[in-house]
Amino acid sequence: MSDDRLLSPRDPWFTGSVSITVGLLAVTALGGFVLLPYAQPDLKLAGVWDAICSAAGVPKSSSATDPVQPDGKLTRVVITSALPSTADPEAVGRGATLAQQCAICHGPTGVSRADSPNLAGQYAPAIYKQLADFKSGVRVNATMTPFAVNLSERDMTDLSAYYAYLPRLPGFHPASDKPVPRIVINGAPLRNVAPCGSCHGVLDNKTGSPWLEGQPAAYVKAQLQAFASGARRNDISQQMRNVARRMTSEEINQAAEWYASQPPTGIHTQ
Repeated sequence: MSDDRLLSPRDPWFTGSVSITVGLLAVTALGGFVLLPYAQPDLKLAGVWDAICSAAGVPKSSSATDPVQPDGKLTRVVITSALPSTADPEAVGRGATLAQQCAICHGPTGVSRADSPNLAGQYAPAIYKQLADFKSGVRVNATMTPFAVNLSERDMTDLSAYYAYLPRLPGFHPASDKPVPRIVINGAPLRNVAPCGSCHGVLDNKTGSPWLEGQPAAYVKAQLQAFASGARRNDISQQMRNVARRMTSEEINQAAEWYASQPPTGIHTQ
């Protein structure tokens, strides 16, 4: 039998195989381009053609008339490296006056005896960002929010300059001989967790990130847990949330306890 005879429409085997192939192609196309899009409960379709276009990756029309809105307020603070190297004396003096109402929680010298963060010697951009986020409602706290909403732009700048000007003092925490936790010095590469020290000191400092040595363990732990749960959301591009949600409870405790036991690394002024 010749090849021409095998490929002839008169040959039943050729006709049958082509019919089966076309049938399978039609069923597959129907399932992939029509049935599967309709099976997705969150996908709103205007019709069959819309389903086909959506499955092909070229939606016929927008599936929503309104743009998607974030489910919470986003920080508007932009942190850059173009920061002043020295503090304006007038700003420091005015900030010292404003800081008198902060002393009950953060201490008269910027070092807290409670579980509030120590602010003496803290980076000015880090303080400014948190004040601005409290003021705008991006970060909410029963104590800080009522205080921050009345601050002007200059107030926040002056407070940041004053606290950054103060010398870093040891916190009210006992010294510790514990080795540096792996999460601080190495991170967890397999879980895509960068070392804490790459942004918060020990290894390096990222502009806008606070130094953590000597900070109260309860405060550091509470903030990591808040980032992990999504209760705190004022981190830029979800950087801290992406890290904290991948940390284990043990790693959170280890990092908080270790940072609390460390003396401040030198004096920093802005």
